Amino acid sequence: MRFQNGFFLLVATVAVAGICVPRAGSAADAKKGEAIYSQSCAACHGSDGKGALPGVPDFNAKKGVLSSTDAVLAERITNGYQSKGSAMAMPAKGGNSSLTAQDISDVIAYLRQRFAG
Repeated sequence: MRFQNGFFLLVATVAVAGICVPRAGSAADAKKGEAIYSQSCAACHGSDGKGALPGVPDFNAKKGVLSSTDAVLAERITNGYQSKGSAMAMPAKGGNSSLTAQDISDVIAYLRQRFAG
């Protein structure tokens, strides 16, 4: 029974990761991510990444949100997330239900290129 539970957990984890992270071979494109960020993210996160609304995380912070793995960031963007101290949660896909896993990967590539450094 122990093996079955562990196997189920492994399968469930892989299934969730497959939803959040693009398939191998589809490289992230920071340039496309920049356009998506401008359209879907900058209203709350600001063009400078410092957070345009109270409680929105600063992408420039050294040990901030961008210190998380790509998988964690993809999961939070995909499903929405509420940061500690924030009065409101980021909606799933930033409120843009048309975002694909590739779009999210592109945005993460842009975030890392532009703000993490």
